[in-house]
Amino acid sequence: MYRRLIAPGALAASLLLAIPASAADFTPGASGIGDSYYPTYGNGGYDVAHYDLRLKYQPKTDLLVGTATITATATQDLSRFDLDFGLTASEVRVNGKKAAFARSGEQELEVTPAAGLPKGTPFTIVVKYAGKPTDVKLWGFTSPQRTPDGAVFANEPESAAWWFPSNDHPLDKATYDVSVTVPDGTQAISNGTLQSQTSKLGWTRFNWRSSHPQATYLTTLAVGKFDITKDTTSDGIPVINAYSKDLGANEGAAKASVERTTEVAEWLESVFGKYPFEALGGYVPNVPSGFALETQTRPFYSPKQFANGSNVSVVVHELAHQWYGDSVSVDGWKDIWINEGFAAYSQWLWSEKEGEGTAQELADYVYAQHPADDPFWKVKPGDPGAANQFDGAVYDRGAVAIQALRNAVGEKKFFKILKGWPAQHAYGNAKVSDFVSYAEKVSGKPLAALFDTWLYQPSKPAQPAARAAAAPAQPKSWKKIAATHQVHAEH
Repeated sequence: MYRRLIAPGALAASLLLAIPASAADFTPGASGIGDSYYPTYGNGGYDVAHYDLRLKYQPKTDLLVGTATITATATQDLSRFDLDFGLTASEVRVNGKKAAFARSGEQELEVTPAAGLPKGTPFTIVVKYAGKPTDVKLWGFTSPQRTPDGAVFANEPESAAWWFPSNDHPLDKATYDVSVTVPDGTQAISNGTLQSQTSKLGWTRFNWRSSHPQATYLTTLAVGKFDITKDTTSDGIPVINAYSKDLGANEGAAKASVERTTEVAEWLESVFGKYPFEALGGYVPNVPSGFALETQTRPFYSPKQFANGSNVSVVVHELAHQWYGDSVSVDGWKDIWINEGFAAYSQWLWSEKEGEGTAQELADYVYAQHPADDPFWKVKPGDPGAANQFDGAVYDRGAVAIQALRNAVGEKKFFKILKGWPAQHAYGNAKVSDFVSYAEKVSGKPLAALFDTWLYQPSKPAQPAARAAAAPAQPKSWKKIAATHQVHAEH
């Protein structure tokens, strides 16, 4: 037997800590996480650690049946909390006990557990649900894309509510297990690594795992019939690419581009540092949309990205996001420049490497192409507003801002910043102001005025980002790079 004497004062303190919060101390979590552009996105009161999604999807009917098991921790004394979700829940349990739940608006599921959840306490949520994902409308109009043999779940800044309940904001990242049963002969593609594939009674189950923190909108699912290719990077990272079997005329160009994923990723490591995740790849489903998306470890590409031939530049863009946007994610959606400015600039660096026009030439071309009265200069990449979140200026003017930084700090410090930033904030979130502070620290130079000029002033800067001619010849790679700026244009 172990005995320990406790001083009276210490005993009193320990007793106080043991007193549970009263019912009056428990309050509902906020119905939004606090994003300035999208106040209803995400939820307050808890932080998710892991999603386990066990799903069954029938492509013929678009019926999805699922059980989501969510492990989380209360960040306040929680009496009730919301989940972002558009399908129909049939049962909700919290810590094994049935919980009351009710729909609030189109995308909020209010859950009231049988007992309050004290701050700092881990808890588990189980949601059983079913429905047709294409009936769920986000932003009032976007929905999953049906294909001739399945469906694709990929969009930005939201898409999770189509197919699983979540805390749908990049501030609450989590790890994932996504287990999907589909009819034999059909495949299910998701993020991370394929843990197993089994068949029984006419159905095949695919079990995917993402073992690094992942934002909800970066979680994807594609169901259909695919040609699969596999590769391994020099560091042993598995690469899985998937192409719909019915891509038609764009198939060759798509494969010629996406099959260079390993090469592009290894080059990007020389620019941004070690690849941050456990898997790599991409998928090209037969969808009518024209955008691509940086879904973590396995970017989504529309066939239209390859309508004019091979387009390695879009692969560069989406893979660059794995560092800038996926590993280091926005703190709020107004910080979108951290994602898109750097992904666009990575295309310019690739063009520079390939001898198809330097980043400087491309920056000068953007500057010369847009006269002072062009609405292009009214958009502020550092805070563009929700309506302009994916405006071309966020990409192009945002990339010119990075070239201006390069010119201001010099080559050595510039590339030190590009590598250091993803390491500094790996698997976390950051603001534009955080990047400005980091760049100043690394360079030893005051840069606030430079970033204010290029990111926040609604007017054309008096001088281009460099010392090149005011009206340079069009770089030969520009048309292909410009076409890639449709990457997010439809969101």
